[in-house]
Amino acid sequence: MTEAAIDAVDDGGDDADREVVEHERAELREFIKGLSPDDIKSGGWFTKLIAQGLRSYTDKVDWRYFQERYEGVPADAIVDQRIKMAARYAALEGGLSAGAYSAAIIATLGSLGGASPAIVPAAVATFMVDVAYITRLQLRLAYDTAVLYRVPLDLSDPDDMWKLIRVAFTIKGGEMVREGVVKAVPVIMRPMIKRFYSGAVLNAAKGLPFVGKFLLQRNVIKIGIPVVGVPLAVVLNRYTTLLAGRHARAVFRNEARVIELAEGLSKRSRHPQLMLWVAWLVITADHKIADDEALLIRHLVRLVRDQHQVVDRQLEHVVDIDPAEVWQRLDAEPGDLSDILDVADRVATVDGAVNALEGAVISELRDRCRRT
Repeated sequence: MTEAAIDAVDDGGDDADREVVEHERAELREFIKGLSPDDIKSGGWFTKLIAQGLRSYTDKVDWRYFQERYEGVPADAIVDQRIKMAARYAALEGGLSAGAYSAAIIATLGSLGGASPAIVPAAVATFMVDVAYITRLQLRLAYDTAVLYRVPLDLSDPDDMWKLIRVAFTIKGGEMVREGVVKAVPVIMRPMIKRFYSGAVLNAAKGLPFVGKFLLQRNVIKIGIPVVGVPLAVVLNRYTTLLAGRHARAVFRNEARVIELAEGLSKRSRHPQLMLWVAWLVITADHKIADDEALLIRHLVRLVRDQHQVVDRQLEHVVDIDPAEVWQRLDAEPGDLSDILDVADRVATVDGAVNALEGAVISELRDRCRRT
């Protein structure tokens, strides 16, 4: 979303929304003109779109940027409004693009190899404006959500970039959530869409990298089903964007929750080094590490380093933690250890209810704290 789009949240009005969408579509038409058929077939369009449409945006938009516009407003309220705004823009853009859609575009996608290396056929260019618009919109929506919840993302880091892509397009376990798209459209259309997904019409996308292939698949169904093209484009654009926004909110809000917990534990801790050992003992008590637990220990280590100047190289090299070593460290600490008990209780519940193995560790810890 551009700065004009951010400001339009406050302005409202269909005319203002349409003006923003048409401005961004014109901007993307210029971007598409710079693509070659090979860019589309190879998936290079996606890489170029990120370079053109995301990095310049993230250089400007940070938490302070939103704070100036929504001072004092809780993040949940701002995120909710941005999801609704993005869905509104997506539906409007779908209606504008769908009028130019035709089944002929699918055939043109399949024959890109025979096109001039410098020219993308006009039919495909029309289709790609819609794909690029929705792709950029959902990437920026996911990024905005992370920023508003103050979840740190360094897009020069490949891991953080891939994390943003996974969240924006709901990629789980190595595949896109196709069923989420199917469920988003009216019931009467679902059988057609499922058949379309499995049809030969998608063969043109086989050569694309994973993300680019999915994005073309998700959008090409809007032009391959006769008669319902325009309403389907509006519905799919709207609901895939709602799904993306809600997924981003769930992921980044949860991460913000874990970060907030880590910050509170580190700030209150009188025994930061011991805190890390106890936290790791509780996390590994059941011999499995949940995503929220891994996230918590990572932020705890970072915060203890930054706030207490403590870096524990011994813990860093531990493979199987020995409870006896933790108890020895605990017994060596004099005075009140209530902060350590609090750490254990909170760490155990970060991923849900306390299980029996975690409970046993906490019970032993409580008994030992009473003896010190």
